Amino acid sequence: MVSKTEHPRVSSGPGTARPHVRKRVILAWASWDWGSAAFNAVMTTFVFTVYLTSESFGGEAHASSVLGYGIALAGLVVAVLAPVVGQRSDAGGRRKTWLGVNTALICIVTALCFFVFPSPEFLLLGVGLIALGNVFSEFAGVNYNAMLSQISTPATIGRVSGFGWGMGYVGGIAALALVLVGFINPDVGWFGVTSENGLNIRAVAVFAAVWLAVFALPVMFAVPEVPRQERAAGIGFIASYGLLFRRIKAIFKTSPHTIWFLLASAVFRDGLAAVFTFGGVIASGTFGWLLSEVIIFAIFGNVVAAVGAIIGGFLDDRAGPKNVIVFSLVGLLVSGGVIAVLGPDDVDLLGMQWSGDTTFWVFGLLLCLFVGPAQSASRAFLARLAPAGDEAELFGLYATTGRAVSFLAPALFAAFIGIFGAQRYGIIGILLVLFLGLLALLPVRSPEKAPRAVVPEA
Repeated sequence: MVSKTEHPRVSSGPGTARPHVRKRVILAWASWDWGSAAFNAVMTTFVFTVYLTSESFGGEAHASSVLGYGIALAGLVVAVLAPVVGQRSDAGGRRKTWLGVNTALICIVTALCFFVFPSPEFLLLGVGLIALGNVFSEFAGVNYNAMLSQISTPATIGRVSGFGWGMGYVGGIAALALVLVGFINPDVGWFGVTSENGLNIRAVAVFAAVWLAVFALPVMFAVPEVPRQERAAGIGFIASYGLLFRRIKAIFKTSPHTIWFLLASAVFRDGLAAVFTFGGVIASGTFGWLLSEVIIFAIFGNVVAAVGAIIGGFLDDRAGPKNVIVFSLVGLLVSGGVIAVLGPDDVDLLGMQWSGDTTFWVFGLLLCLFVGPAQSASRAFLARLAPAGDEAELFGLYATTGRAVSFLAPALFAAFIGIFGAQRYGIIGILLVLFLGLLALLPVRSPEKAPRAVVPEA
């Protein structure tokens, strides 16, 4: 039980009134999602990781495995630190400050990718910078996601979350289109950049860093900082873990389904992340697409994903986030399963001749359609359960539980490649993780049926 002296906080339920939120504040908040697409879409999915896993770095299978293990190691770092990072930003009234600091760090490591030359000895540098970028991106996301409760109401939280994800995908479209036109397709791109010595891809890293820096600024001016929690703000870093464990225990007592959701979502979110991390790598290595073809697909994929996220947000507010997540995971398993079975070969499907390219276009776009709603609804699900004033700490746990198993999809992706000797079979590892996440989610109660968490202040 929580003692009277601990001043428990209860999360705001559906009936809790919140002040009206201005549209300009929502736009400013979503602008960060737009800007972060430069790292997520350009660097980790469709351009830079495709470059890192090319023959220039020792071959697609070897480089893909190194990348998978590097991202898994980054996940372990996040798993250990994320909840305390969130807790301390809540307590110190520095949620927005730490969002800014971590965003700046993402920009720095992204820009440093300019020095990753196309040679095997630079593979570890490239993977290391991408891994660090993932760490700082997760830390920034803890505070950014926690702001969802500040800039939405109980009746609109699903669609606001979906709008943010949609903005991220549209931002990815814009960034990828500019990258394609300015650096990838022309023989001589902007600023006289050519493909010699990988200069065009390395210049893309600098472009991505500037893109994020510019579009991350609005949220720093429009969304207010959270109040400082005087009692919890003064505790030391190590003592923060003691407070964290006391709060986890209290949450489990008062709202066990919050903990069950954190664990279930950890598994399926790792699979969702892997779809984006290795999507471009598979298109290039397994289906033999040129980088320009990967980027063109990515542009269409982000359009579809944005539509899916926005529609999913409206369905979230009406049908509930759990239903949206379950439907999306089933769609992902079916779409990904078809890609894994048919692969790059020409086949006769339903009386029609399907080329490998057609398979990836049709079912790859379906994957994009279902990823957005699953991500958006998962964020909205937890925001509905978060204790008021401690959102960043709970989203820190969200990042930790996710990263505690974040080795699963990358490791299984790498392991299946190693077992069968071909990149194509890495898809099976990702699908396995999504399936396990779906099974874990089914017994979890929807937010409207689960009691709200009560946690001690200190």
